[in-house]
Amino acid sequence: MADELDAELLSIGKELDKDAEIDRIRSVFSLDAYAVLGLQPGVPESDIKKVYRAKSLLIHPDKTKNELAPDAFDRLKKAQTVLLDEKLRAELDENIADARMLLMRERKLTADDEETRGDEFAKAWREKTIWVIRDNEMRKQRQMKAAMREEGRAQRKEDEEIQERKRKREHEDAWEKTRDVRINSWRDFQQGKKPTDSADGAKKKKKKVKALG
Repeated sequence: MADELDAELLSIGKELDKDAEIDRIRSVFSLDAYAVLGLQPGVPESDIKKVYRAKSLLIHPDKTKNELAPDAFDRLKKAQTVLLDEKLRAELDENIADARMLLMRERKLTADDEETRGDEFAKAWREKTIWVIRDNEMRKQRQMKAAMREEGRAQRKEDEEIQERKRKREHEDAWEKTRDVRINSWRDFQQGKKPTDSADGAKKKKKKVKALG
């Protein structure tokens, strides 16, 4: 009986650990991959993989009844993807470094100041990092929208040029189709014939043939 109670308490403890980790992951800024995995910048790739494996096993949706587990697991997976991608990790590291520089500039601090090593500065640094990342994301979105507008203008211009070429081609085709009529009219004019002369002659000739028949 005691063994069953111990096992039940242990199971409850594990579930509490899972719930706590799920809540932690969902409470931090999702675009800061280090914060999601609970790591510090500069950690080796082997540590990233080790921590991800441990946490993913802990909060895996198949291993907990917590309804928020899928969301937390998805955030964890994305965080690992960012930190294992050289370009994405470098971009994140740059954002974090920029945040520290901006914070130090605002507070008129140098790297030698004791304040830069305190908990309060670390907290402010994390908040500034969130601001920098969001600002850069908004800038990317604006650039993307501007590029899409420019692409749209270029596409419309190309469509207009295609339509203009089509109109010119249709006009040239129509002009070419009436070429023989224009040439015959000009010859008649040169010979002093009226436009109706040919038609009248044909009618007279037709009547004469009919009378002979």
